[in-house]
Amino acid sequence: MRPQLHIYDIAKGVFAFSSLRKGGVSKGTFCAFNINEYCGDSLEHVTRNKQLLAATLGIPSQNILVPHQVHGTKVACVDQEMLNQPTEKRQEYLDDVDAMITQERGLCIGVSTADCIPILLYDAQQQAIAAVHAGWRGTVARIVEKTIHTMAQTFGTQPQHLYAAIGPGISLEAFEVGDEVYEAFQQAAFDMSAIACQKTKWHIDLPRCNQLQLIEKGVPPQHIIMSHICTYQQSEDYFSARKLGIHSGRIYSGIMLQPAHF
Repeated sequence: MRPQLHIYDIAKGVFAFSSLRKGGVSKGTFCAFNINEYCGDSLEHVTRNKQLLAATLGIPSQNILVPHQVHGTKVACVDQEMLNQPTEKRQEYLDDVDAMITQERGLCIGVSTADCIPILLYDAQQQAIAAVHAGWRGTVARIVEKTIHTMAQTFGTQPQHLYAAIGPGISLEAFEVGDEVYEAFQQAAFDMSAIACQKTKWHIDLPRCNQLQLIEKGVPPQHIIMSHICTYQQSEDYFSARKLGIHSGRIYSGIMLQPAHF
């Protein structure tokens, strides 16, 4: 049994993907592949699913990192010193974290989503990667821009050298919002004509919001892969909190600089 993965062809030597619901051992609304232990799934199932993913990636399961996300903008840098910490300390370091960056090889960093937008970044010049969780709050707070800024400070990243994949998330058609959410984007100086439309209620295009942030930051448009997968409309294959409820599994979107032996 192996998890089914949607793979992004970012660059040679980089493995980037988003997991589908299939290929794991979880049950019910967590069925079947879920490695997020914060959404109510059985720890036994989460552990087994992580082992299945590790076997697919060819790395130890402890080299798959899953932060405890809070819809904030905290970016954690994962280095060898952090990896040498005991498991409890490592997880404490990843609490309240919504983006991770690293230059470590053979380490899979990723984020969990179920309608929110996952963004995976690769710096071809500095050999650095990032995984970003952008729900509507994180998108309004420009977490992807803050992640790029942190990569620049930490690794010397220049946006023109970045490649990106924007993974499965809720689409414009499915993301109906109240006036307060529309106003939050408007007050944050987003171009509402480019990201929103009004039907019965307002609808906002979260994937497009993050794509525009990448471009505005200097990432070449041709370097950005869009999955065009709507989690709400394709909830049989991808987890959707709006469709399945919050007590359901999560998609894991991960990125790894492959070890030298690959």
